[in-house]
Amino acid sequence: MNADRLRPAVLVLAALALSAVLTGCQDGDAAGAAPSTPAAPTEAPAGTPSAVTPTAAPAVKEPAVKKPAPPAGTTSVPVTPAPKPKPKPADCVSSPPSPDDVDPDEFALYRIEELDGSTGKVNLVVQHGAWGCASADSDGAPFVGTGEESRWALDQAAYVTATNPIVSSSANQRIGVQELIDWVHAHPDAGLVFRYETGGDGAIHRLEQVFAP
Repeated sequence: MNADRLRPAVLVLAALALSAVLTGCQDGDAAGAAPSTPAAPTEAPAGTPSAVTPTAAPAVKEPAVKKPAPPAGTTSVPVTPAPKPKPKPADCVSSPPSPDDVDPDEFALYRIEELDGSTGKVNLVVQHGAWGCASADSDGAPFVGTGEESRWALDQAAYVTATNPIVSSSANQRIGVQELIDWVHAHPDAGLVFRYETGGDGAIHRLEQVFAP
């Protein structure tokens, strides 16, 4: 009696256990049967630029254009001709000197005009010219004046040298401006020749006699 009652219960339990086993096998097969499928590549929509940047083509360097060389015997830069040298004064003149013969740094001294002492200067009355050619029977070359007499200011503190006949020497000796004034006043129009240099104020600051035997 008890055995008959238990049999249906055992069958039910056995059926449930078999069903569980079959269900587990199906689930495992389904999991193993589903292969891993790679994702399909996504196509870019039409009109969208590609993500890959194309390699830029190498730049082509244009050859340098050479300017045509100027014809033989010519230059591209104009050449300015060198200025003609200024003619040198002649060693001596046998006729009245021309402006090219005159040495602008020399003159013959004829007179001295004293000015107001407050100026610190005196006026030299002079004439420019050139050395004439000495004759065989002369003692030396004469100084030939040309043009009009002019006046040049001499600074009272100027450096002055003199030779014969102002001093008894053929070599230049330093003298004072007043000594020169006294000699010229005593020998007007002697025409002794001097070389001179001017200072920043335009007055003569250096006066040296040229020895003429």
